[in-house]
Amino acid sequence: MKKIGIFYGSTTGNTKDAAYQIASNLSVDDSDVHDVAQSSPSDVAPYDVLLLGSSTWGSGELQDDWYDFLSGLEVLDLKGKKIGLFGCGDESMSDTFCGALGEIYERLKGTGAEFIGAFNADGYSFEHSPAEIDGKFVGLLLDDVNHSELTQERIKAWCDELKAEM
Repeated sequence: MKKIGIFYGSTTGNTKDAAYQIASNLSVDDSDVHDVAQSSPSDVAPYDVLLLGSSTWGSGELQDDWYDFLSGLEVLDLKGKKIGLFGCGDESMSDTFCGALGEIYERLKGTGAEFIGAFNADGYSFEHSPAEIDGKFVGLLLDDVNHSELTQERIKAWCDELKAEM
């Protein structure tokens, strides 16, 4: 079984809640769920699969705690690791919806890791997202502001996809 580490940055608690829901769906122990504000990039070393979560702020920016952590991650050799992305945003910010995930994806493409968990963009309402490539999201996008009733269902569907790709 692959060892899974979940790393999140959360300001309001939504991304933290999503991280723990994902952990529950994948039977990941709470000790393997990490707040990036209290973690170092080297903490990813023991994991085969990294699930990285960020909320999006302003005009598509990362959650504040991600900046230093991501700078450290992007210089690591992550070859052999799989990365899945998840994040929270607000569809009413229709031109930057979950832009933080697009930034994480772009910055980690050169690390040698394999990305898993692309998620179908159907059922979302937005104009543009930096996290969308060829009609699919680079990971799971959640909107607890406008569609909290879909969060659990989307998390379960994404976790089922991850299980098939791990």
